[in-house]
Amino acid sequence: MREWNYDNDQWTKLPGHLKHLPLFTHHYDLSSKIIRFIWFLILKKWFYTMYIRLTVKGGDFNDLYAKHKKLIIISNHASHLDATSIAASIPRKHWFDLYMAAAKDYFFRNPLFTFFSAHCLGAIPIDRKDRKGEAVNLILTLLKELDRMWLIIFPEGTRSKDGKLQEFKRGISIFAEKTKTPILFLYIEGNLKLWPKGAIFAKPGKLTVHIGPVQEPTNIEIVQQNYINWVKTIDPSIVPDDLMDDSDETAQDNSEKTLQELTTDEGTENES
Repeated sequence: MREWNYDNDQWTKLPGHLKHLPLFTHHYDLSSKIIRFIWFLILKKWFYTMYIRLTVKGGDFNDLYAKHKKLIIISNHASHLDATSIAASIPRKHWFDLYMAAAKDYFFRNPLFTFFSAHCLGAIPIDRKDRKGEAVNLILTLLKELDRMWLIIFPEGTRSKDGKLQEFKRGISIFAEKTKTPILFLYIEGNLKLWPKGAIFAKPGKLTVHIGPVQEPTNIEIVQQNYINWVKTIDPSIVPDDLMDDSDETAQDNSEKTLQELTTDEGTENES
């Protein structure tokens, strides 16, 4: 990917709400590095150590980083803790390649939130009312052309009020299939209890990030079914009945077979 220049047409043609992103030059200035280091101390050394006790189970992000230069990271979504929990569970040395697709109307709603989202989360603002697909096209370009990129996306699109999984949006599969990017399954346990939708701030307690299998690019129905099959082994109570298709035994058998393949060493190899 050729280096971005703030004065060339690549940059000037971007919509205004995307021009804050430091990822285009793939180099952070000194102030951004300082801010991110302070954020690391607050997030990992205080908030997710003393206030919320965060643990990671089921895998190793360092091993995944060695195998997969690019990943779309998906997880259940029931709390404002979710994005920062994932970031805190990933070693800081990998944060340079970590980005998050974030709702513009929340994460960029005022200058303070915009500054935090840009410098601390590496957030890419998604305008949910955008009909031109500017941010979507940008994500596709980045996934194709950046050497490394781990992108956090919540496939449900919005937080669950009761912690139950909601239907996945098609965007995940579009990003994965068009860019040949594998999908990493994560499950955040305890997020709803600590910071449910509508609460002002999180309560102290325990939070666990479970690392699951890596799914090769495929349609959203298979992605969702395989995610459901995996997350049921951890907490079957979060899967609502309407997301299960018990009448289609063939589809269920195929999904279970695919899940078994994903958990093997061969299934988790990055073909790229």
